Amino acid sequence: MRRTSFEDMNCSLAQCLEVVGEWWTLLIVRDALFGVTRFDDFRARLGIARNVLTQRLEHLVAEGIMIKKPYQSNPVRYDYRLTPKGRSLWLVVTAMRQWGDEWAAPDGPPVETLHVTCGHTARIEPMCSECGERVHGRELRAVHGPGAKGDQLIPAAAPAKPSR
Repeated sequence: MRRTSFEDMNCSLAQCLEVVGEWWTLLIVRDALFGVTRFDDFRARLGIARNVLTQRLEHLVAEGIMIKKPYQSNPVRYDYRLTPKGRSLWLVVTAMRQWGDEWAAPDGPPVETLHVTCGHTARIEPMCSECGERVHGRELRAVHGPGAKGDQLIPAAAPAKPSR
């Protein structure tokens, strides 16, 4: 079944989903962030069909998320390595993992992240890039950005009220 394309939608989230919205894709990116680089290792860890993995890796390479580097010549075999564009997905993967830890892991997080600088288990928390305060969704309001085309993305609603 072919999914709907978001290619023509003027929305950054839709464009992100166009690239990494298929469920196997983010699991491949997750494993690449953990250091997995080889086709057979992705396949063994994920239990994914060979043809599906091939398609997903080709898509990630075409989108500039990963690059292929040969590590063997006869037969030719490749490492799949994240590009800077791919490594920047760590925040997306971490946010989704943390949501899963809270709402879908009744026995607790299967993986925790250790902040190597202080040695503690860390959660990534959103903060304002300007004032440095922790940010909660209820304290934010969507406004049109420079790439906005029309009013369809932001519903008419009351502006957020700061919680002070």
